Amino acid sequence: MGRDIESMTGEGNAKAVVLLSGGLDSATTLAIAKHQQFENYALSIDYGQRHKSELHAAKNIAQSMGVKTHQIIQIDLSTFGGSALTDSSIAVPVAEETITENIPITYVPARNTVMLSLALAWAETLSCQDIFIGANAVDYSGYPDCRPEFIQAFENMANLATKAAMEGSKFSIHTPLINLPKKDIIQTGIALGVDYSLTVSCYQADEAGRACGVCDACRIRRTGFITANTTDVTRYYNA
Repeated sequence: MGRDIESMTGEGNAKAVVLLSGGLDSATTLAIAKHQQFENYALSIDYGQRHKSELHAAKNIAQSMGVKTHQIIQIDLSTFGGSALTDSSIAVPVAEETITENIPITYVPARNTVMLSLALAWAETLSCQDIFIGANAVDYSGYPDCRPEFIQAFENMANLATKAAMEGSKFSIHTPLINLPKKDIIQTGIALGVDYSLTVSCYQADEAGRACGVCDACRIRRTGFITANTTDVTRYYNA
């Protein structure tokens, strides 16, 4: 499943497709790919999420990091619903509430599967063998599609299902953050020059990209800045 952070070097300006949501983790992942000298093609997905501010953030991040190309693809998962992130009739859980589900209602069915599939399709047309995703199995909300087992299974599938792989160009799915706590992710990003004020992680950010400060994503992010012993540059509308 990919290579470790230190060995991931884009020799000869190798191309990489980087999934870029506009959040903290994906921005750090893009910074790592850039540091490893890949020529980066950023891919953001408008999947019918509650707000578009994270997509605006993705545009700003892509521009600040000088990606080769930034694509935004629209695919409306809100048609199916089933998640607080795509169905406005389902409330986003906040830190003060007791969450009893093993997998929270903010899980979007098949989201990472869909996103990685789109990244794979673009990578194949680019003659690109490397795909980066900011999945994390430590400080996360219990999503099954953030686990190493899922990433490995998808990589296996990619190398069975594509013309490129059949002709010898095997794909690697890179998850440089998969085993890092949030504080280490933030410290890595700061070392690589990530401007976290450009990022939006909140599940219910307003149109200006300001965070609620009380959802799971905000709680995990805020704790990360505290434990990283660095200033929280997040803009909150409840501050």
